[in-house]
Amino acid sequence: MKEKNINKNLCENITGIILAGGSSRRYGKSKAFLEINGIPLIERIAEKMKGIFQEVILIANEKEQFAYLGLPVVEDVKKGLGPLGGIYTGLLSISNEAGFFVACDMPFIDEGLIRYMAGTRDNHWAVVPSVGDEIEPLHAIYSKSCLGDIKNLISSEIYQVRRFYDNIDVRYVKESEIIKFITPEIAFLNINTPDEYTRIHSLLKT
Repeated sequence: MKEKNINKNLCENITGIILAGGSSRRYGKSKAFLEINGIPLIERIAEKMKGIFQEVILIANEKEQFAYLGLPVVEDVKKGLGPLGGIYTGLLSISNEAGFFVACDMPFIDEGLIRYMAGTRDNHWAVVPSVGDEIEPLHAIYSKSCLGDIKNLISSEIYQVRRFYDNIDVRYVKESEIIKFITPEIAFLNINTPDEYTRIHSLLKT
């Protein structure tokens, strides 16, 4: 049975941040505008995020492509660093103390789970889903306290998001918690290849 009655105010002090990126090396083009049932992924994610957070921004380097969404669009402070650069830019850009970061190719994000994650944040620097040996760094909450460690990684030319976790206070949200809201295999599905796009397209049509 899914959890209900999650406190609607838990996300008031967190900004929703969509990592729209640019051209995907693995997919071959920007995934943000891939359509599911006639709706671009970026529009699907933006609508879900606006229903959860009072403030939502996009991190993207082709600002004009996203202007029609009516959301603030911020270019990467340091381009070419991938998701780590997007997280760094997001944390520098928001007025709130923390941001919930999500990749633009995750169409199944669940409001209840996100609000639950916000409710577990307390004084933790990050809140990250963890399923078995896998973590989901692009469906996670990061606070501005992480900025120093992220900057150190960038200075060292290390661009893997999870590499700064050993230096910060992370609250891992376990599978037993996630499953109360949504099946993890569905919650964190994203699109890296045309085959995955076909699979997700089929799931959303059912």
